[in-house]
Amino acid sequence: MDASSGDEVCAICALHRDEDHLKTHEIWRSDRWLLRHHPGPAPLTGWCLLDARRHCGGPMEFVPEEAREWGLVVQQASKLVQRVSGCDRVYAIAFGEGARHLHLHLIPRVGGDARTTAWAVADHYRNVEEGRTVAASDAKVRDWMARARAVAPDLFEGAFSMDR
Repeated sequence: MDASSGDEVCAICALHRDEDHLKTHEIWRSDRWLLRHHPGPAPLTGWCLLDARRHCGGPMEFVPEEAREWGLVVQQASKLVQRVSGCDRVYAIAFGEGARHLHLHLIPRVGGDARTTAWAVADHYRNVEEGRTVAASDAKVRDWMARARAVAPDLFEGAFSMDR
């Protein structure tokens, strides 16, 4: 499951084995998917990542079961972000260069928040990452996570296995 080239180990695969990280950031998982909040510094409260659990670069590499589930899991994860955040929309973005392991960014888009408009969200991300802009408050992220974990079972129940 863990892909490596030379001495490099996939950062997402390593993160999936980091129980401390998962305890604080994981919202939901199935046999194939893991939904987690963006780690600190989080650009926005509610900015989530939907990962393939096996090492996979993207939809072109899906096995048939992953391909069949993908639309439904993205839909349910997006509904979760919208429900808990109260946002207007949810952007879904995956580039695959930072880590060549599928991790779809699910970003809450709030109409009155200029940081979340179209490409401005990428600038905001970089500004937080480089320390030029204040990240989301840890307390707000923890509160959001608690609410998201409470909502997740209802949204995903029956669609995906909740076993760890």
